[in-house]
Amino acid sequence: MPPTETIPNKKVAQRRSQRLLLRVQVVAERPQEKGQAKNEDTETLAVNAHGALILLSPPVDENEQISLKNKKTGETQPCRVVYLGQTESGRMQVGVEFTKPSPQFWRIVFPPEDWGSFGKEVRAPTKI
Repeated sequence: MPPTETIPNKKVAQRRSQRLLLRVQVVAERPQEKGQAKNEDTETLAVNAHGALILLSPPVDENEQISLKNKKTGETQPCRVVYLGQTESGRMQVGVEFTKPSPQFWRIVFPPEDWGSFGKEVRAPTKI
């Protein structure tokens, strides 16, 4: 069996806020050439206080500036593209980050930071 390789002091990337798998109907307003904007109806795949993972029609550029409009509330937030992912059904998974954190944009209450991190002794059934 080959030796197991370890990488000392390797930092694990931590999210600034908890991500929730949640479908929210949004409109992505994408600036185009000559000052026009292209509006694209889409939905989130996941949300957090700092942005979302959405589906957009290619091409999409990293650092592209867009606005997201929550279709239910009508609220709009400026964002920038920070992640380009897989393509599914002709649309690309795109991570967007709000210009400033906006946890209220999704109109949900995020679980506490330590939610689900309890030890086995808390989850184990107790005998009565």
